[in-house]
Amino acid sequence: MASTGSVKLDSVVEKAKANAPGQDSALSLYGKFALAGAVCCSVTHGGLTPVDVVKTRIQLDPQTYNRGMIGGFRQVIAKEGAGALLTGAGPTFAGYFLQGAFKFGGYEFFKQQSINTIGYEAASNNRTLVYLASAGCAEFFADIALCPLEATRIRLVSEPTYANGLVGGFSKMLKNEGMGAFYAGFGPMLFKQIPYTMSKFVVFEKFSEMVFGIWPKHTLSDGMQTVANLGSGLMAGFAAAIISQPADTMLSKINKTKGAPGESTTSRLIKIAKDLGLKGSFSGIGARLVMVGTITAGQFAIYGDLKKAFNATGGVEIAK
Repeated sequence: MASTGSVKLDSVVEKAKANAPGQDSALSLYGKFALAGAVCCSVTHGGLTPVDVVKTRIQLDPQTYNRGMIGGFRQVIAKEGAGALLTGAGPTFAGYFLQGAFKFGGYEFFKQQSINTIGYEAASNNRTLVYLASAGCAEFFADIALCPLEATRIRLVSEPTYANGLVGGFSKMLKNEGMGAFYAGFGPMLFKQIPYTMSKFVVFEKFSEMVFGIWPKHTLSDGMQTVANLGSGLMAGFAAAIISQPADTMLSKINKTKGAPGESTTSRLIKIAKDLGLKGSFSGIGARLVMVGTITAGQFAIYGDLKKAFNATGGVEIAK
């Protein structure tokens, strides 16, 4: 990022041409962003499946799993064996591969559309709003792709004997409950994921601005740039986890079992919120801080490294 104090804002296509003349069309470049996002999200979320299993158990059954994250690991292993910690790994990898593609690729795309709509100067003067709007729009479409697989994952984790893996769980839910069951948690997912992603990208961008304002990016080695991305991602993950925790708990609860005949999703959410209360909505926050902080740090580090590997470093930058 520039260190001169002036505002610099380059479009995706212009930066791509400068870095790799004639090699990338806009579509190809966004495709590389999407692939980098898909890989970084699927690897990080999938790799932390055991933590997610324990976190979900704490949210769904806090009376049983009441010994914290480490104690939760021990309880799951003692009761069901170590293999239970990988419950839902299939839908996690698949779901977050799709979600990551839409999230990171969409974020770059919507930043560019903001610039096209309001102009460079207005976008640079209101870059926090651009970050927020771009992240929110990208996450909306990402959640459409993620929701069915996340519903399947939660059902598998909450009911270990429900089905054997992604295909079996997905097929059984579709056959027994219909397509609507996959989107029963779409409302709370949006309520969870959109603030999560908005805070995640904004905090990351702000920490990055601060770090690269002190140590300009072009003066740092590739390794130190990765370290900077890790640190900024960790702070972003902590902020995102706290903001989205209540909705995450509600999402786990609503996907645990199907609703009663004639019961609307709204009425189910209201009932869940009343039953949980403020304290209950933050069940599992310790495990989730560890999980989300680690995931987010890893995502931004991997995303940055993959963009370099793909020669796709021409993302939109709004920097001082």
